[in-house]
Amino acid sequence: MVLGFHGCDQRLGESVLAGRTTHLQKSENIYDWLGHGVYFWDSSPQRAYEFAQERAAGGRNSKGDIKTPFVLGAVIDLGCCLNLSDSSALSQLKDAYQTLKDTLETAGDWLPTNGQGKLRRALDCAVIETLHEIRKQLGEPAYDSVRGTFFEGQEIYPGAGFKSKGHTQICVRNIQCIRATSALSKPDWIQSTHHRCPDPTLPLSHPFRNSPTSRIRNSASPSQALTSRS
Repeated sequence: MVLGFHGCDQRLGESVLAGRTTHLQKSENIYDWLGHGVYFWDSSPQRAYEFAQERAAGGRNSKGDIKTPFVLGAVIDLGCCLNLSDSSALSQLKDAYQTLKDTLETAGDWLPTNGQGKLRRALDCAVIETLHEIRKQLGEPAYDSVRGTFFEGQEIYPGAGFKSKGHTQICVRNIQCIRATSALSKPDWIQSTHHRCPDPTLPLSHPFRNSPTSRIRNSASPSQALTSRS
């Protein structure tokens, strides 16, 4: 179990918490760097809030669907996870790339490419989706989630190997893996909670549980599991 955070519009977040919204549109952009699914910032409500702020302001990746920045927290069971920090997962991606390349060359088509600065990852998305399709054709278990680290931003100090916006994200493909949700809508709450380390094995052991404004929805039932927009 891990804690994930999703930046969205307040109306959407409130609808999820109230149970009015149970199945939202998954992200299926051709440049989604971990493939298609529901995106969460791993253990970083601050980054989720910054993403929502950026979109509300009409910045990069803005689709005009956020008016009031809001953060949903979730307890996530990664299930069968394609963990891109694992060497075997990277080996699978390398093989999937070759399959995609051979297929497109045979058809006379071009490989997609990753955008400038690798912020839009059309190639990586296509390779990951190819891997999912290969496993399906071979009758292998489907991946419930994909997890990877993204190096973004400026050096945090001269010569640093760390970037100002470096982060880990989770792409949930199987919505039954989202066990519970809670709300975080103000940046000062983020500052006061994002260093806590509650036990995520229990759905109600959520970083916002003790907040006087905490609203927690348990989605343990598959029929109540949630999806969200990236």
